[in-house]
Amino acid sequence: MKTGFIGLGNLGKAMAQRLADEGVDLVVWNRTAKKASSLGVDIAKSPAEVMSKCPVVFLNLFDSNAVHEVLAADGGLLSGQCQDCVIVDTTTNHHAAVMGFYDMCADKGVLYLEAPVVGSVVPAGKGELTILVSGDKGAYGRAKLLLERLGKNIFFFPEYGYATRMKLINNLVLGTLMASLAEAVALGEAAGLDKQQVLEVLAAGAGSSAVLNAKQEKLLKEDFEPHFASEAILKDLHLVQDLAYSINRPVMTGSVIKELYNQMTARGDAHLDFSAIYKLFKPH
Repeated sequence: MKTGFIGLGNLGKAMAQRLADEGVDLVVWNRTAKKASSLGVDIAKSPAEVMSKCPVVFLNLFDSNAVHEVLAADGGLLSGQCQDCVIVDTTTNHHAAVMGFYDMCADKGVLYLEAPVVGSVVPAGKGELTILVSGDKGAYGRAKLLLERLGKNIFFFPEYGYATRMKLINNLVLGTLMASLAEAVALGEAAGLDKQQVLEVLAAGAGSSAVLNAKQEKLLKEDFEPHFASEAILKDLHLVQDLAYSINRPVMTGSVIKELYNQMTARGDAHLDFSAIYKLFKPH
């Protein structure tokens, strides 16, 4: 079965490569076409062409504005031959926008699944992502074998919108924990401790986590090539605030951390991996 994939940023490309390595017959589209050339798969000229060729299409885009454009623009997915197709949207969306995507797709006879992923480039390449899915149960059944090639843990939420809410809550923890770890490492160095020892103790003690496991080498070597960019966690923390506001809840720690990532943007470091928040705390 031909499968479409749209959005070949750092994470999207790793996911598409994983599917291709697993023998999935891929048709891809990306705004910058050269990002698709190394995959060795069929490259479409438009999202509509992807939809016309593939009964299941994955999206991995930066935000809900990008999703809306890919769905609705001239040559977009919903202008293709799309009746009874399934769109699997792995984008981290705004909690309100994602509900509109269900309606847009339903109007064209398309089944929409929100399926944001937990994890970054390395687990994506190994098929070890955690995937949160909401939407029509039948559509989930049609996409499940593909999702299982990408994810080690898959959680299904039958209520529309709940997968996106859960992803935002997860990223509240992700952003705050990364900032705390970065500050702890920098404080240890300022106190005269060896950085590698600080990291080893944190990994064996209170800092033990999937976040530190994934980012320990980046903190040690200060290699902040992006797997998950600072601008992406900044966007997600803003979405967390919007979600909390919609249900009359405060966001205490997440709001402080969001402003630290705003400072990363002001420094010109938005493109770096989100672990580069260490640079804000590093002793000079």
